[in-house]
Amino acid sequence: MASPHPTVLLITDWTIGSDLLRARLQAALSVCEPGQVAVQHRHPGATGHDFYEEAVALKIRCDAHQAPLFINGRLDIALALGCHLHLSASAQPVAEYAAHLPRGTLVSTSVHNVNEAQRARGADFVLLAPLFAPKSKPSDTRAVLGIDEFNTLRASVTSHVFALGGIDADNAHLLPRDCGVATVSAVLHNSSPADALRKLLSALQR
Repeated sequence: MASPHPTVLLITDWTIGSDLLRARLQAALSVCEPGQVAVQHRHPGATGHDFYEEAVALKIRCDAHQAPLFINGRLDIALALGCHLHLSASAQPVAEYAAHLPRGTLVSTSVHNVNEAQRARGADFVLLAPLFAPKSKPSDTRAVLGIDEFNTLRASVTSHVFALGGIDADNAHLLPRDCGVATVSAVLHNSSPADALRKLLSALQR
């Protein structure tokens, strides 16, 4: 039975190499239940052609495992492939995009503060970040939210929330029970992605 919301959102990092990323994603998706894990296709700096070809390859894998696929910032590619759409905080308000999407298409967006939370109204999923220091971005100098500020910001959001930033199986127990986790490094940077995903899901299902 599919989950009402994905529990984990895996965000792609193509800097580890396309073959390795695809292999690790395949390994991770093979151990989850339908709908339990979603994928976000993110590749800053990629050409339009490469981004599209990567999206096609991801769609095949995600469809095989009934994993929702979100396309980062490209409405045209989301529409062409029948995928969901992820918007950066700077691309809000969400309602302007939602009007162009077919019924059943989901929209996720990133939120870092209360102002962005207001503009995110209408999104199906919100990524609140950064909860802790992002392990995939060691040079990121943004102030982290921490648990208390995260919970305050979360109270201003009406969408389903994924916590993003420095979360893994060791600290996921700190999150509220109804929050999901969005991650770049905890699973797809792990040499054993299937085991890493199992541990993360177990920590969230405590």
